Amino acid sequence: MPIILGIESTAHTFGIAVVKDRKILSNCKKVFTTESGGLIPMDVAKHHSENKNEIYFEALDKSNVKEENIDAVAFSQGPGLAPCLLEGMKFAKELSRRLKKPLVPVNHCVAHLEIGKITGAENPVMLYASGANTQIIAYSSGKYRIFGETLDLGVGNFIDTFARYAGIGFPGGPAIQKLASESKNYVELPYSVKGMDVAFSGILTNLKQKLEKINQENLRSLNTRDIGGSSQTSSRLSHKNLSKDKKNFNMINYNPNNLNINKIQNNLTSQNYITSSKKIRANASDFVVETKLKINNSCEVARGNERVNYTLQDLCYSLQETIFAMLVETTERALAHTGKKELLLGGGVACNSRLQEMCKIMCEERGVKFFAPEKSLLVDNAGMIAYLGEIMFNAGIKFSGKKAQELDILPRQRTDEVEVSWK
Repeated sequence: MPIILGIESTAHTFGIAVVKDRKILSNCKKVFTTESGGLIPMDVAKHHSENKNEIYFEALDKSNVKEENIDAVAFSQGPGLAPCLLEGMKFAKELSRRLKKPLVPVNHCVAHLEIGKITGAENPVMLYASGANTQIIAYSSGKYRIFGETLDLGVGNFIDTFARYAGIGFPGGPAIQKLASESKNYVELPYSVKGMDVAFSGILTNLKQKLEKINQENLRSLNTRDIGGSSQTSSRLSHKNLSKDKKNFNMINYNPNNLNINKIQNNLTSQNYITSSKKIRANASDFVVETKLKINNSCEVARGNERVNYTLQDLCYSLQETIFAMLVETTERALAHTGKKELLLGGGVACNSRLQEMCKIMCEERGVKFFAPEKSLLVDNAGMIAYLGEIMFNAGIKFSGKKAQELDILPRQRTDEVEVSWK
């Protein structure tokens, strides 16, 4: 059986894995992170360059494979961030020349789908939810077809952008999920579904506006305290990590417990977000329950304006409930359209337990089997690159010598552009 080494470098993750006979012998990586701000491609590429050799030898050690026994080197050709892809490809070509082994260029998105076969899924619809990609994919007539996708930005990039605006750092997904778990108060957000496609930019704009209101409320309370305001007003803020420098004030420190306003009353349940197996609903109102604010008569008013009645936790909760409802709706439509009986999740955002929960409920209602790989194979990883690389290598898809060195990255390669000749 061939031994395939895989290299992943599409975005924040640089990974190297070794696969033999569709078994992942090692799957090592380092992930670029920040405490604040987002992802700058050139900085990430530098991170990959600095860590590639360490990860390479770690992967060989853990797999107990000597480099001379490697039969081919697979690498992420696209889609992804060009500077990051280049680092991975350059390292792959370096290994190819030195070890005199062929290269196997792999589509990152298709690798997410193919690795799902480890779960036992045979012919699924895949909800692919990652940083730059949000697609609903299924195999048909020699290609993986896209039945629905985002019309603007990927769901992961949407979440990371919101997190960056809120000062949470990168990656934002885990922090957003944690904050969302601390609230059950739904704040109404726009809902944009067109057929099997979704759009997130309007939701992002709305969330930024709401975050700004929270920030203004915090600064107003801070100003009141600085000029000798009442202890009641001061108690609106969490003092534990409060900076005295207003420019460094973090809106996450906002404490909702002292607001003179009743909590939002709603009965949000999973069923509110799932369509019936007999009827595909098109209206957002079938998925997002309208909530009504009950404002206490004694609610303090600042210069004629009502105090902000939601928190960052509420916005994170509402963000998840809204965008995941959109994804579940469009996924169910794809299942109805294709007639397939399996749903597979892929991509880093698919690690979110709330998204998995909503998908499971929908699948139960439709009589569809639900599959999701373990988290280490949902996030960007080299294991899936080596896994698909082995399949392609066995099908005769490989490049050696001059042809290998002429390979280039494909930063904008679409899933439905890949000729699936290995099936």
